[in-house]
Parts: sequence; structure tokens; C-alpha cells
Amino acid sequence: MTQREKLIDRMRNNPKGVRFEDVDALLAYYGFERRQPGSGSSHYVYRRGAHVITIARHKPFVHSQAVREILRILDDIVEEE
Repeated sequence: MTQREKLIDRMRNNPKGVRFEDVDALLAYYGFERRQPGSGSSHYVYRRGAHVITIARHKPFVHSQAVREILRILDDIVEEE
């Protein structure tokens, strides 16, 4: 089992305990482009084709609803490939 697979399993088991840095690295691996809309904004937008994810960066963890959305989109991407 790779580190990415372990991270995804941890995200599924505990969506409240996911750090922004882990999500950022995972989405970069899957080819998402990161954009921060405005200077000083705490929101980051990730795009890959028709998939768009907006994440509010509040330390130390990402909101659990955003984690569930990320997992749903990653499942769709894996199905497509």
C-alpha cells in the first residue's frame, strides 16, 4: 500500500483530522492546479478539467465536508481512468 493510498484511507476513516498540506500534495499528484484567488485569501481553488474544489485553509485541519467532496471527486477520477 502506497503512502497516497494510506492517506486516502485515513481521510475516509477520519475526515476531521486531515491537514491542508496532505490534501494539497494529494491533489497535486492527481494533476489539480492550485490557485489562490485574492491576496490574503484563505481559500484555495483546485481545478482539473471539469472538477473544481474550493478549500478554506484554516489551521490546522481542512473542514470535513471539503474532505468528503475531495474523496468523491478522486473516486470519480479513478473510475474515469
